[in-house]
Amino acid sequence: MPVIAVVNRKGGSGKSTLAAHIAAWCARNGSSVMLGDVDRQQSARSWLKRRGADLPAIAPWAVDQKNMLRVPTGITHVVLDTPGGMHGFELARVVMFADAIIMPVCNSMFDRESAAQCHADLVALPRVASGRCRLATVGMRIDGRTSAAKVLEEWSEGLGMPFLGALRETQLYVRSLERGMTMFDLPASAAAPDLAQWQPILNWLRPTLYPPQAANDAPEQAQARTVAKAPARVIAPRPSVAATLGARPLNPTPEQKAAAAPRLGSSLPGSLMPAQESLVHGARMSAQSTARAVGRPIQVSSAPAMSRNVNSPDGQQIPQFLKRAT
Repeated sequence: MPVIAVVNRKGGSGKSTLAAHIAAWCARNGSSVMLGDVDRQQSARSWLKRRGADLPAIAPWAVDQKNMLRVPTGITHVVLDTPGGMHGFELARVVMFADAIIMPVCNSMFDRESAAQCHADLVALPRVASGRCRLATVGMRIDGRTSAAKVLEEWSEGLGMPFLGALRETQLYVRSLERGMTMFDLPASAAAPDLAQWQPILNWLRPTLYPPQAANDAPEQAQARTVAKAPARVIAPRPSVAATLGARPLNPTPEQKAAAAPRLGSSLPGSLMPAQESLVHGARMSAQSTARAVGRPIQVSSAPAMSRNVNSPDGQQIPQFLKRAT
């Protein structure tokens, strides 16, 4: 289940706007997506309350910090709207379950400095450092008449983060969000310039949200893993009837029958049968029970098992290693 987290330590950077649009795009693609509102202001939850029933459904999720990673049943994609000022264990917990992190950044000195500190904390975490959790930046509320987008791109590349593009500042975002909508819910003709700005962001997210050929490769990969893990089964050749008859006497004596009969119901290893059976706890009671079952009189020796004769009447024998050297 892919998890996309929108992270920035500075408040007012456009995290809720970015998270709502990513969730709406997944819903437009037919995915069962949940918008996890981890932000204490609950901005995303308030937006979902305004969303109409005729629009693609997005599951809400507003819980406390302790339960923030518990996902309802049936959800296939998760988008997390995280709070500002997140650091330490809270930041590490989000990264632990995230597959990709998008950091929205506005073009000001304060925004860039705060984002740089957040980036330093993120790259110190193992999942980000190893590349298992991807990281990129997006410019928010950028005036197209200025060089703000170019400044953010150079700043992001200087930190080693991909810059996915810039989203312009327009009242179309404000009006659509007030109605519980996004640019993806508007007619293409009305939001064509903004949808074009979203394409580089979606192209970067698509391999994480929808891995190529994942549905076709899963059964074959699972079968290959099962075959690789299954132990090799060696089937011994079955002996012929002649060989079986030749290995056993046709008219065995009672002594041969007793020697060939398996010991049923015993879990003792061969080294404890029968020489050391008397040393095992409960062996004497088992012998008495067997004698009662066959109707034989029970003979209980008053001498300890360790001091019995080699040829004792009850059939017990002292092990070889307990015999005294002559």
